[in-house]
Formats: sequence, C-alpha cells, structure tokens
Amino acid sequence: MGNQTFLSEFILLGLSDFKEFRIPMSLLILLIYVATLAGNLLLIILVVSDSHLQTPMYFFLCNLSVLDIFNSTICASHLSFDIFTGNRLILYSTCVTQVFFFSWFISTELFVLEIMSFDRYVAICHPLRYTTMISIQLCVHMASGVWILNFVCCLMHTLCTLRLSFPDPTIIPGLFCELFQLIQLSGSDTSLNSLLLYTELVCFGLTCFFITLLSYVYIFKTILKIKLTDGRRKAYSTCSSHLAVVFIFYGTSFFNYFHPKTKNFLAGRLMSVFYTIFTPLLNPVIYSLRNSDLKESLRKSLSRISSTL
Repeated sequence: MGNQTFLSEFILLGLSDFKEFRIPMSLLILLIYVATLAGNLLLIILVVSDSHLQTPMYFFLCNLSVLDIFNSTICASHLSFDIFTGNRLILYSTCVTQVFFFSWFISTELFVLEIMSFDRYVAICHPLRYTTMISIQLCVHMASGVWILNFVCCLMHTLCTLRLSFPDPTIIPGLFCELFQLIQLSGSDTSLNSLLLYTELVCFGLTCFFITLLSYVYIFKTILKIKLTDGRRKAYSTCSSHLAVVFIFYGTSFFNYFHPKTKNFLAGRLMSVFYTIFTPLLNPVIYSLRNSDLKESLRKSLSRISSTL
C-alpha cells in the first residue's frame, strides 16, 4: 500500500470488466435513466393535476418519485458517461458530493417507505379513524422532518469523511462513491466515522425496518379476518404495490451492503446496477400496474389531451 495522503482523484472500478460492451451498456443505462425520469415525472404530474389523487398515500408516493429521480440522476447519468468515455477517474470533490447526496436520498427513502407502511396500516386496520389520524398537514410535517433530519445526519457523515486520508492510488470497487467504501478504504483512524454510521443504522435503520415489518404483520392479520373475498382483495390491493417496493428496496439493500464483496466483486457491482438504476424505474411501473386510481387518472388525462388535438 502506498503512502497515506489527501488525493485529488480516485480510480472508480465501475463496469470495466465489460469493455467490449462499453457503448451498448452506456446507451442502455442512458435509456433506462430517461425512462426513469419519464415514469416518475408522469406519476408526479398525475398526482398534482388530479384532485382525487391528492391524498396522504399519493403525497408520499410523489416524495418517493422525487427521490428516485435524484438517485437515478446521481448514479445512472454519471455511470453512463464514464462507461461511454472509458474514464475511470473521479475527482475527490465529486466523490464526496456523491457520498452526501446518495446517502441523503437513500436514507430519506428508507423513512418515506416506513411512513407509507404506517399509512397503509392505519388505512386497513383503522379505516374509520383514518381521516382523523392522517392528514395532509401531518404528512407535510413528517416529510419535511424526514428530509431535514437525514440532511443533517448525512452532512455530519460527509464532514467526518473529509478528515480521512487515503492510499495512493485508491481504487473504489463499485459503480460510484459510497460512505461504506470510503471508510473501509481509508488509511486513517475511522473509529469516529464507524461509530456515527453504525449508531445511525441501529437507531434509524433498524427502527424503520421493524416499524415497517410490524405494520405489515398487523395488516395481514386484519386482512385474514375479513370474511368477504372482495373485501379481502380490496384491502390487499391497497398495500400490495407498496409491499413490492419495500421488498425490492430492502432485498437489494441487504445484498448490496451485507454480502461478502471480497469474494465476488462482480456480483456486488451487478447488484448495485439493479439497486441504483433498475429500482427507480420499477417503482412507478409497480404502482401504475397495481393501482386502479392511477390508471384511471392516466386514462382521463390522455382523453383530455386527445380531445384538444
């Protein structure tokens, strides 16, 4: 290992194993990025323009779409450019910026999914009390609190990262810069960084996970008590889309961060592609296919557009 120093550039491994497919992969990722932007923007426009969709559930769904757009912009656009040009170098300042914004948006998405699961719990388990327990004003306050809280936490992590030094050269075995990787690659004392990171994971990450899990335990217990088949199907349809998104988010997150990367770097990077590029595309598709209100709103919007032409 070389001398410990403050570097101006890192070497980003990315998908350098697939040099012969460089241009097709770059175009594919760019196409997925454009589709992600289109899908999530369409969902946001439908919710904003249709008064019937301006409910707490769709408010948080818009938050989720905004987060997916930001995450995809950070990861997919940068990755597509790097693959196309063959450039494996990333500026230190760019790397730290990626760490901050990616950490902010991913941690915020974790909280948004947890709040959405609680919203579904109230809607299914306490339907008569839903309007009194969940209001748009409360949702705005919760969403604002979640965005601000995670901004402060991720800014703190990023500032602590600035004090670290790295060996020359430093090769990052991933598609983009992540906080976990920089802590592992640093040659400095990372005890403070690790303490802050794992304290946040335990206090916030596990709390969100268990609240989401507990919400669905009560949701399924309530659904099983419904005797009418139509009622049970309607109750399930109100949470199936969100459950699918939660499953994809947690499944890819656990694999991405807890599988033995030292044994299979390529598998980890391929999973990162799914985690950061395909998931933001899948979220609006899942909600659109499973949600009759969104499909009806889209149909009405297309009808209005066609009538004006």
